[in-house]
Amino acid sequence: MWRDWKVGEQKERKWVRALLHSSHMYHEALASHGVKVSSVEVDLPTMMAQKDKAVSNLTRGIEGLFKKNKVTYVKGYGKFISPSEVSVDTLEGGSTVVKGKNIIIATGSDVKSLPGITIDEKRIVSSTGASALSEVPKKLIVIGAGYIGLEMGSVWGRLGSEVTVVEFAPDIVPTMDAEIRKQFQRSLEKQKMKFMLKTKVVGVDTTGTGVKLTVEPATGGEQTTLEADVVLVSAGRTPFTAELGLDKIGVETDKAGRILVNERFVTNVPGVHAIGDVIPGPMLAHKAEEDGVACVEFIAGKHGHVDYDKVPGVVYTHPEVASVGKTEEQVKALGVDYCVGKFPFLANSRAKAIDDAEGIVKILAEKESDKILGVHIMAPNAGELIHEAVIAINYDASSEDIARVCHAHPTMSEALKEAAMATYDKPIHI
Repeated sequence: MWRDWKVGEQKERKWVRALLHSSHMYHEALASHGVKVSSVEVDLPTMMAQKDKAVSNLTRGIEGLFKKNKVTYVKGYGKFISPSEVSVDTLEGGSTVVKGKNIIIATGSDVKSLPGITIDEKRIVSSTGASALSEVPKKLIVIGAGYIGLEMGSVWGRLGSEVTVVEFAPDIVPTMDAEIRKQFQRSLEKQKMKFMLKTKVVGVDTTGTGVKLTVEPATGGEQTTLEADVVLVSAGRTPFTAELGLDKIGVETDKAGRILVNERFVTNVPGVHAIGDVIPGPMLAHKAEEDGVACVEFIAGKHGHVDYDKVPGVVYTHPEVASVGKTEEQVKALGVDYCVGKFPFLANSRAKAIDDAEGIVKILAEKESDKILGVHIMAPNAGELIHEAVIAINYDASSEDIARVCHAHPTMSEALKEAAMATYDKPIHI
């Protein structure tokens, strides 16, 4: 059961990544590297057109894969009428019934709404609206300091917006390793992003030309008013399970609306499966893809497997932050004796050569066995660098295993090798 590709975390983060790249190119053009440019301006319509083209090509690529693999693509909104039948209101205006011995629910997630705040995608926007603004807002307020909120705030901050992030929790990205998170926040603050942590929004006024937010401390107290041209609501995502007819066929969900499945991705209703954002686990497109592969393997009578503890996560700002495995706080909570190895990109030849050396690699390993427990990277292209660690952690490698692998010089990946050396012994370039 598929939804239109215009909705869901997977396509929204494609929008974000396209704009992040474009805004970073603008930011780089403003930097001084011995190249003189007479004039650098933001052409927002062209930037948005490039973003739309990129996403459209990716979407058509998915449709092409459907066709290549003889998958019938019914475009519309589906809901169950029985455990083996889905009624679809098609985009063309008609309706049809699709039958199947096995049905996989893969409807993804939607923006989590906040009480008293109506998203109009003009002045109060979701990440969808924030990816399609017609002009650069002078002042942008982001409600929520998670992945997408910080990514979108970074986009518009680079293009000239004054960005303020309002977060109810005491920290940004609470799932991130605390040490990395602190460095990450300092980096964003150097980029002029402002943070109001332990703060909740208690009122919204859109009667004027802009937006006025009334905020107060999370624990209650004196209220203040913030003004902005645009407010981005990015306080998380919620499983898209409403109005799918799940109650009609008796599919069980939890209080958060997530569909409950067993280790084979089967719901309590035989023949009905669920994957991705609609089930417990990280709400990430690549996690959903792995779910889908494993689910189909089980349906085909084979073995499928996804370990959510070994799924990487990436924040696509600049620098990026990527991680896999446990944070130091999680390792401590488990009571495991561990070692920590770190290496700053300030000591990495490639990073210094390109004048982009902000960041660090941090590795956590079990003290007795040296088995890698978690890897955290803040750096340019951290989302690419992390995959060596993902492979290592999936095969229960030790930090010494990485340290003894020859890495090309000069490359950013050498920082991972040095951090591994620091974990089991000591680095050689610091």
